[in-house]
Amino acid sequence: MPDKEPYHFSHHAEELIGDLRGLRFREPARMRKRPTTPLAPLVETLLVKYNIGGHTAIDSVREKWAESVGHANAAFSHPLEIDSRGRLIVTVSHSVVRSELHLHRANLLRTFKALPGCTHIKELVFRAG
Repeated sequence: MPDKEPYHFSHHAEELIGDLRGLRFREPARMRKRPTTPLAPLVETLLVKYNIGGHTAIDSVREKWAESVGHANAAFSHPLEIDSRGRLIVTVSHSVVRSELHLHRANLLRTFKALPGCTHIKELVFRAG
């Protein structure tokens, strides 16, 4: 006869059974018991959820950055991140390069929106860095 898994009572029922038997309930009142899950599917879920190891929109921008802004401007600037409001944050270490990029921001925005996964970019923001 195969072994049956023991029946799991609710937290409240276990407290009542313990009271009837005169046993003190040792678990904290707010603790929830969850079934144990295998580690492999959990890790896979986290990799997908946080896009770890995958190709992101900022990776696409960084790959095309020097080609889009020119190698001279790329030496003094770097795309940092795409924030939750769809702004591409770029650090620029030279004021002349910042002015040049600001002048061409409409063309740059069109170029970056055409990249795969970058259609949500709405604005370019240049910061000193």
